[in-house]
Amino acid sequence: MPVDGGWNRRSLLRGAAVVAGAAATAPLLGKAATAHAGPGDADDADALFRAGEFERAGRAYEEILKKDPKNVHAARRRGYVGLLSNRFPEAEKYLTMALGLAPGDKEASQFLADCYTRQDKFSLAVPHWQAAGEDVYAKWFAAFRGEPYQVHGDTGRVPWRQMDPFPLLEGSINGGPPKNFMFYTRVAWLGVSARTAKEAGLSAVASQKIEYAGRTIWMYFGVLGSFKLGGIELRNIPVQWSDDADAPTHDGIIGTWILYHFLTTVDYAGRSLILRRRTPETARKARADAARAGVKPLPLWLAREHLLHSQGSIADSGTKVVALDIGGTGEQVAGMSVETAAQLRVRTDYERPLEAYAGGQPVISYPCYPKEVRLGDAAAKNVYCYADKGGGTGGFASADAQGNAALAGAAEAGGPGDFGFDVLGHFSHSFYKPYNVTLDFTGMNLYIAHGKAT
Repeated sequence: MPVDGGWNRRSLLRGAAVVAGAAATAPLLGKAATAHAGPGDADDADALFRAGEFERAGRAYEEILKKDPKNVHAARRRGYVGLLSNRFPEAEKYLTMALGLAPGDKEASQFLADCYTRQDKFSLAVPHWQAAGEDVYAKWFAAFRGEPYQVHGDTGRVPWRQMDPFPLLEGSINGGPPKNFMFYTRVAWLGVSARTAKEAGLSAVASQKIEYAGRTIWMYFGVLGSFKLGGIELRNIPVQWSDDADAPTHDGIIGTWILYHFLTTVDYAGRSLILRRRTPETARKARADAARAGVKPLPLWLAREHLLHSQGSIADSGTKVVALDIGGTGEQVAGMSVETAAQLRVRTDYERPLEAYAGGQPVISYPCYPKEVRLGDAAAKNVYCYADKGGGTGGFASADAQGNAALAGAAEAGGPGDFGFDVLGHFSHSFYKPYNVTLDFTGMNLYIAHGKAT
């Protein structure tokens, strides 16, 4: 059974790094973005999905299933539509349908494993990770006993110790002294340095050997008893570290899995991270507060367990799917492929290439200056961005020598355009500096407002 848009998790583990440059996203100004689906038309349903018209695509896949109940592709894609928006019952329904029709479908198994993992139903996720051939995840999640991600406390507000080259804040591992952590939504789990892992007495339940930038690194995966951020404590959570000898200047990195368990406000303007219990009540309050402030909600989509997407624009692109790379490092405001920059006639300086690494492989990017980069009402004009040479399947160019494969955990080797849908570009660390960004993983809404969070 063919799969759509490979997940390539082994490539992910081999190429893990904290990186900050430009996403090599697929050019997407072609016919896929203008598709109009008729009822039961598989090609047009896929074109709608590729163009980021997820709800319309979902309806089109449902029409296909009415006519052809044994259509594995339509069932899998319909489940994927639900998963992108954290609509778990419908995701489970259609992904289970797909596996019933094709028990060996690895991509459907991956999606269903992701679906259960997001709900902290690790025991249900394990056999699906195993069926997908993801032995590290299967062993890791099988090691958990009791409820994972136990939340203690209602609100945590953690000030940043620095803004650049990356936001840095304090957290505590297993009740120990404060440690310095950065955060980045291109990373999945909580990663810690080898030194921090040793001090905390962590033991591995799974391991993975990777090749990165010409050297071999062992990555280790374990279960952490306690992680404190401000007035919040998380217990019984996944943690990763390695034997990498390249010592970082910080003690760990907080990925999306941590942020995902809260109604999270990344307050760039106020230089703080605000975590509130993730409940329907806090989601409603966030929406009401945004409405009073005149801030409209943007859609929030979650792909490959941890990668954030919404809708935005670059130059004259019109509104498209964009990746949200919040945190991390880098002076650039946004990134795109050189093909997209050329199609949008973005001024690009090809005489000043930026040579770096992505997933341990050399990557070249070029400074570029779009007339506008926009996310809802938040915009930046004539700002410094990257155009990445690598087409639709490249990775990230690192502008920062902090790129530590072991500490990062899961910055993707594959670019954010390989999920079955096109991505215009990614919005990076420097874009968010004048704003506060609230991530509502319950209602799957994004709110971005100028100034400090209240």
